[in-house]
Amino acid sequence: MHFDVAGLKEQLKNLKDERETDGFWNDVSRAQTVNRKIKILENKVGGYEKLKSRAADAELLIEMCDEAGDLSELAFLKAETAAIADMLGELKIQTLLRGKYDGANAILTLHAGAGGTEAQDWTSMLFRMYTRYIERKGYTSKILDALDGEEAGLKSITFTAEGENAYGYLKAEMGVHRLVRISPFDSNKRRHTSFASLEVMPEIDDEDELIINPDDLRIDTFRSGGAGGQHVNKTDSAVRITHIPTGIVAACQNERSQIQNREQAMKMLRSKLIEKRERERLEHEQSLKGDLKKIEWGSQIRSYVFCPYTLAKDHRTGFENSNITAVMDGDIEEFITEYLKRS
Repeated sequence: MHFDVAGLKEQLKNLKDERETDGFWNDVSRAQTVNRKIKILENKVGGYEKLKSRAADAELLIEMCDEAGDLSELAFLKAETAAIADMLGELKIQTLLRGKYDGANAILTLHAGAGGTEAQDWTSMLFRMYTRYIERKGYTSKILDALDGEEAGLKSITFTAEGENAYGYLKAEMGVHRLVRISPFDSNKRRHTSFASLEVMPEIDDEDELIINPDDLRIDTFRSGGAGGQHVNKTDSAVRITHIPTGIVAACQNERSQIQNREQAMKMLRSKLIEKRERERLEHEQSLKGDLKKIEWGSQIRSYVFCPYTLAKDHRTGFENSNITAVMDGDIEEFITEYLKRS
């Protein structure tokens, strides 16, 4: 692992120089992208400098106490050493986030599998788990589109995770999630197995990143209502965009106007197309190496067992946690970091 501080500082300097050029603010989209990159780089460099300074201070205090034979600071130094170790661990994880879009915000879509109400309830449980994780990370989230189940839960829901490296972390969660429990919807109290899938894409703001031919699009507008009620804005402003060559669809109904929904749907569509392009590129590279790994999308990545015992187990890494309550409350960081270490 290598944390190229000099390279990060050079990138930061170049972006700040660009920000000082005449006419920089004329291109609002580019200005927003540059400012976001500056903030991310400042956080990375600042985090490294803070860790370096804190470690140097602790080292100096250890030397002073050792020379004086003073043990009064021992408890403080133990706590400080543990805190520095945690910071170093976080820095190591950041070195793994080297993908082109890892620093971007994420767009997540949950889909209920077969199984009706039981699967739809599982989808809503996963939505709660991810929103809790997003809160733990200090990210923000917004619902873009949702379709409620007939009796309970969600048939599908699309939402964002906005923050530094959101996509880099959450891409590890893409795939099928399996639940085993005694169903609260079964009067006979039988054990049920349910499935839900998670799709994760980077949020792409730069329109030059992928040029989309307007002739390849079919744009439909419709009224939000019926299923999805509590999540949506019930007006005629909902927008669904279909990319005809690929059949990929993006929809948004939560913004206040049709124009805003269309802009958000286009952003989602661009993100889906870029994610598809990057996935195909990765598969091609792996096939050339003779090491074609199982595609994460569409495969079962994790099981959550509520009965007859409690356990959440990741099938890719073998990592598991028996505290299922904590996991469903958003404590999934170790699942993600274990995956990143092996990817």
